[in-house]
Amino acid sequence: MASIVWTLVPKQMDDYKRQVVKFFNQRTAYDQEGPRHPHEADLLLKSVALQENHRVLDVATGTGLIAIPAAHKVGPGGHVVGVDLSAGMLEQARRKVEATRIQNIEFIEADASSIHFNDNSFDVIFCCSAITYLPDLPATLQKWYRFLKPGGLVAFTCPAETAYLAPIQVKVCAELFNIPLPHINAPLGTAEKCHNLPLQTGFSDIQVQIEASGQYLSLSDRRLWWNGDGFYPRGNPISQLSEHQLEQLQTEFRVEVEQLAVKEGVWQDMTTFFVRARKNTTV
Repeated sequence: MASIVWTLVPKQMDDYKRQVVKFFNQRTAYDQEGPRHPHEADLLLKSVALQENHRVLDVATGTGLIAIPAAHKVGPGGHVVGVDLSAGMLEQARRKVEATRIQNIEFIEADASSIHFNDNSFDVIFCCSAITYLPDLPATLQKWYRFLKPGGLVAFTCPAETAYLAPIQVKVCAELFNIPLPHINAPLGTAEKCHNLPLQTGFSDIQVQIEASGQYLSLSDRRLWWNGDGFYPRGNPISQLSEHQLEQLQTEFRVEVEQLAVKEGVWQDMTTFFVRARKNTTV
């Protein structure tokens, strides 16, 4: 059999995690949504010099965009474990693995926040496009630090706090309802934060690369609509608003977005940080 599929999802899952699972289970053609996902995974994979016999953990592996090529790189003496909460995403990954007949990869359906491995188990840990979904980032990095062998690497990507019109969402919530919105991008939204959080966990040799990117969207594009929906792993105060207040939120957000429009459309920033950090060799 090309891959082993484990299921370690807690019986009781909170509303936020159910929301995440539902969102990703619905994306049945994730790899075909556009070039961004494969591009980001490819750059992150290339940022680490994987070697034969390496053991690799891919957190929030999704459809295996990193896990599968990593399995090729580490060879039959190496091993790759992909973890994801979404059964739908893992099913896409499993189909790809079966088509390639790779033997050195397994998938675990599990909550990345609660999964456990032995200390010093992996040479490299990847997390592409997903670390911001995890509720407790310091605890997550501490756990990854333990999972890594001495000298091992963690490599992850995250969006800038300016990305996906986040500043406007924060501004509207503050001005309309005096709500301090705990935006999903905030904890790792600057190069300084991307450096400091791993440093505080004990990592060293921290490198942060910035890929500045974005696109113009027409005002009719649904990606410019917002009524308070989204992912809030550290709590969602918007959920306490009334229907009328949510309508106000949507209207004011639209006014702010329209003020940004130029001839080409509205610029949607998509700046991404690529972070790599090393566990001390003396541990």
